Amino acid sequence: MTMKPLLRVLAASAAVLALAGCGSGSPSGETEGTGGAGGDLTQVTVGVIPIVDVAPIYLGVQEGFFEAEGLELELQPAQGGAAIVPAVMSGSMDFGFSNISSMLLAQSKGLDVQVVTAGAASTGVDGADFGGILVSPGSGIGSAADLAGKKVAVNTLNNINDTTVRAAVRKAGGDPSGIEFVELAFPDMQAALERGQVDAIQVVEPFLTGGQNAGSTRIASNYVDTAENLAVGAYFTTSAKAEEDAETVEKFTAAMNKSLEYAQENPDAVRDVLLTYTKIDAETAQALILPSFTTEINRAGVETLAELSLSDGLISEEPKLDELLP
Repeated sequence: MTMKPLLRVLAASAAVLALAGCGSGSPSGETEGTGGAGGDLTQVTVGVIPIVDVAPIYLGVQEGFFEAEGLELELQPAQGGAAIVPAVMSGSMDFGFSNISSMLLAQSKGLDVQVVTAGAASTGVDGADFGGILVSPGSGIGSAADLAGKKVAVNTLNNINDTTVRAAVRKAGGDPSGIEFVELAFPDMQAALERGQVDAIQVVEPFLTGGQNAGSTRIASNYVDTAENLAVGAYFTTSAKAEEDAETVEKFTAAMNKSLEYAQENPDAVRDVLLTYTKIDAETAQALILPSFTTEINRAGVETLAELSLSDGLISEEPKLDELLP
């Protein structure tokens, strides 16, 4: 691939950007001469989170899958999917990565969100998934049921992680109604746990392995406890863009699916690319648990998240999954 797309991606990923600073990408209709095999490339901006879930899109750029479709990607980091959704809705980003709950919430608020392909899913293996709940040793918390009445950190309130923590507590026989959820960025959670500011943290890789290496104990795999092979994240745009710029959306989806398949088949490449956009070291990258990178979204799991979102009061109406999902 040409160096320009790769350098653009690495430069964008190296900065820790606030959402307000993430709106400078060119609209997807603009092109620039990059010397690619297909001539000018269409530039698109994609909102991502610096976690293991988005490794396939970085690999796709590295392997030239997007350039082969005539696309030049500018990847713009944000703290979470809840911040990326409004950026895509406003048009300052063309596509974004977010968790499923953020998209259910967006649709419930009348936003024009449209999933284009899968992103990351649970491995389905308890104790060997890429997301989990950690506690300090000696805390007296031995299972998710013991979280009743405790203080638990999640990266975004009223979203997929507190929803799935509640599901894990219920599955273990506990009552989640008294849990106090605290919003913290993933990189800040382990320190908060060690200082006793929270009783437990819900984290994903690479923070899960990092926390365990620091001495914390995993008491539950909340995604596994919620639904079988739960679809956790996906890539999305607006239905308006899907209609008005169908060719770009189709090309992005095709390249993204190639990237997901490549990541699933080449775990070592995933671990290597993590070193280019996260701050984890090579040893941690080798030890962490990878998500399942599938091109198919498990609808049954999305339906479960929708039901939980309703019962937990995150949304007030049943979502229109036929309009949301591809």
